[in-house]
Amino acid sequence: MIPYFYIIAGPTGIGKSFFSLKLAKQLKGNIINADSMQVYKELRILTARPNKEEEKIVEHHLYGYVHGNQRYNVERWCNDASKKIIQCQKYKIIPILVGGTGMYIDKLINGIVNIPNTPEHLKLESENLLQKKGLKNFYNLINEFDSLSLKKINANDASRLRRIWEVYNNTGKTFSEWNTSDPKKFLNKIKYKLILFLPDRKKNYQKVNSRFFSIFDQGGIEEVKELLKLNLNSSLPIMKAHGVPEIKNYLDAKINKDSCIEQVQQVTRNYVKRQHTWWNSSKLQIFKKFNQFPHELDTNSMNFS
Repeated sequence: MIPYFYIIAGPTGIGKSFFSLKLAKQLKGNIINADSMQVYKELRILTARPNKEEEKIVEHHLYGYVHGNQRYNVERWCNDASKKIIQCQKYKIIPILVGGTGMYIDKLINGIVNIPNTPEHLKLESENLLQKKGLKNFYNLINEFDSLSLKKINANDASRLRRIWEVYNNTGKTFSEWNTSDPKKFLNKIKYKLILFLPDRKKNYQKVNSRFFSIFDQGGIEEVKELLKLNLNSSLPIMKAHGVPEIKNYLDAKINKDSCIEQVQQVTRNYVKRQHTWWNSSKLQIFKKFNQFPHELDTNSMNFS
């Protein structure tokens, strides 16, 4: 068995998939998705999933295999990813994880607190409560019972605020109390080699700005139209993917095309900023770090062993 796997990480829109494809060809490896939105089968264009031609070059795993009506989460991904890593190693194939969802990668390596799953009705209740109270008041509400958890997150991170509220109301224990428990581990005695790309942030912004123009023109609107036909609950993760709420507003004639593009570019830039911050503060061991874009490197002249 191969005792290690690669992780290709960094912010969105920089070309990680392009680099990973070249590396997989060079190392005769398989690619495993580590992006929380690329798991959904209904969103190929909007999430910039590898296209069908790229998927034929080397084998890809965990892309577009989850239906949008599901609340896919980090624990499910860790279970799925660890199984694929072990399966690849069994057949002496090098696994190459690719994605920008830092939390997924961190939990796969370090484990996750085994908190009971939150029932659907509480997820809906937390969203309704957040909308009713507003972000500031919802934050203050949580501060009354779990101020410790709030010190570890951004005050504007609505999804994590909801998670803290849901855990407490579902289990009667605070999120911070659960985090003192021993984590559930997914991989044992398997080392990783993290290749991290953190190019200049302003240039990264330019990349995501230009990328959405092509996404818009290459079928992004039609993809959202098909998604909306499923009449999924607006609280589901897929309905909050970058571009989905904005294109929905465009299709509902609430905003024009230019405003739609500008809004998606802005939310994506905000996400890129958070990703840069996350990776700069990450404690994960880095094998190689580059301040360039992946396409600026020649994988054939580099040693990745």
